Amino acid sequence: MSLTEYTGRKRVRIGALALVVLIVGGAGLTVRSGIALDRLFTAGFATRSVEMATPIALAAIGGLYAEKSGVFNIGLEGFMIFGAFSAAASMYALGGTSPTQGQVWLAVAVSAVISTLITVAFAVLLIRYEADQIVAGLAVWFIGLGFAPFTAAIIWGSRSSPGLASVNSVAFGQSPFVILTVLIVLASWVVLYRTRYGYWVQAAGENPEALDTAGVDVTRVRYATVIFSGAMAGLGGAVLLAHAGNFVGIGDTMVEGRGWIGIVAYLFGNYNPIGAAGAALLFGALDMLNVQFQTVGIEVSARLVNLLPYVAVIIVLSAWGKTRMPSSVGESYESED
Repeated sequence: MSLTEYTGRKRVRIGALALVVLIVGGAGLTVRSGIALDRLFTAGFATRSVEMATPIALAAIGGLYAEKSGVFNIGLEGFMIFGAFSAAASMYALGGTSPTQGQVWLAVAVSAVISTLITVAFAVLLIRYEADQIVAGLAVWFIGLGFAPFTAAIIWGSRSSPGLASVNSVAFGQSPFVILTVLIVLASWVVLYRTRYGYWVQAAGENPEALDTAGVDVTRVRYATVIFSGAMAGLGGAVLLAHAGNFVGIGDTMVEGRGWIGIVAYLFGNYNPIGAAGAALLFGALDMLNVQFQTVGIEVSARLVNLLPYVAVIIVLSAWGKTRMPSSVGESYESED
């Protein structure tokens, strides 16, 4: 077992421990508040927590691959906004305010394609023209924050869409996109750690010169991972929309920082897809815990609850060491040929 895999598995165990602490903490609150534990941690809470985690996990997987190859895609939040809005606009164009389930799925697919096309332009800007990765990523975010509400106002006369439709649940009342995300997470782990291409991705971020010497085109590897990262973030935004059933463009839009949380999730998971998904689940559970507290009448500051995931990350990174970033992240590479 490699050091990276060992560290990744260790982070997964830490994430599981954090969930146990979450449950114990919730139990303590319910005892003090005189509220039964089964009213707080319900089956619905578990289902919604997983659904909340799904968009974050998708964005995290995409960002993880890009950074593993040496490119820091800080624009995940922006790509999620584009994904959510394009899914809503596509759904409305296909079925108005009463789209069918088939149109919901088609809208998500169209959104993923649109996000991919936008990411192609972004990848060219970063890799071919060597634009500053932080500045370019922030630009995607700012453009998304402005473009989506502005275009929504043109289409619907408001920065938010009317009620459209959400995806139907399948087995055990769970969203089919949750199942899709689980498959993507597992496939991403296998590709990254069990295939030749996965080794190329890791080498592109750690030692691009050696990869180039071995005859592998570093630029192509990085193009593929950056485009994949934007596509996954866009899909994450589309899934968020498909779960909610309408687009919200006020404030930070309905994405509400999930792209940034996706970055924290893969750092928390030490660039391991399974660890990143576990971290996303933790964030999703804490997000839903805030809603559950309000539902059962426990008075806890919403801002305090929202800070808990970040506090957990700081504690874990401080106690178990810093996440090791790939050596060549942010550095452009040109083949000597």
